[in-house]
Amino acid sequence: MNELSELDPLFESPTIKPTFDYVHVVLSLFLFGENTEGIGRYRIKEELQIGAGTVKSLFNKLKNVTKYIIVPSEGDLKAGELQRRGHVLTQNGFAFLAKVKKKIPLLRKADLKYLKDIIIKQEDVNSYFCVVKKSSTKLRYGVEQRDAAIKVNGSGATCLVYDGVNLFFPTKTEIKDEEENTKINPETLNYFKSEIEDAKVKIEKNDVIIIGSGDNYQKARLATLSAALTLF
Repeated sequence: MNELSELDPLFESPTIKPTFDYVHVVLSLFLFGENTEGIGRYRIKEELQIGAGTVKSLFNKLKNVTKYIIVPSEGDLKAGELQRRGHVLTQNGFAFLAKVKKKIPLLRKADLKYLKDIIIKQEDVNSYFCVVKKSSTKLRYGVEQRDAAIKVNGSGATCLVYDGVNLFFPTKTEIKDEEENTKINPETLNYFKSEIEDAKVKIEKNDVIIIGSGDNYQKARLATLSAALTLF
């Protein structure tokens, strides 16, 4: 079963289909998980690059359908103060986020100076990267991931496969002569290993690293995560 099937009820409607997508739901849960004191609609709107109506619908669905978020009871706080505190994850929300993080344990900004062989045009580009565990068998040439990144207004996405020793661009060929053409340079490999280890994540054989880009960091993060969800 696809790990995201638990989110399907959010998209069921007898009238108008929601204008948010699975990537917006998952990223919002990442953000709620990082902001345990509460996060409001305006901040989520900015981070997800969606409209006010869409984010209102998303909050309502997360609160009333899956019951992933809730406004915390703060006793003596006035209504306005409560509003500013925003929503937090429920136990159900934390449980689902934990499942997602088993698959995507790391999502963070990328340093472009180590990605010269990966992102050729670096002007006006921002990048994020993530690790998708044990997913190389679901990856072909990276075209589906690039298209998923562009769908959410990103500039694109690049996938790398870890074979236990080196990082490679995805390819289905078994010809050894091709190996050096698809292998990532040692500096970039060491950069990713350092970042992953710093996040207390273990990189293993058949893991996939996805680098997403966009004209701002919000779009780059959406592009990265949207590409990653194709491997679920």
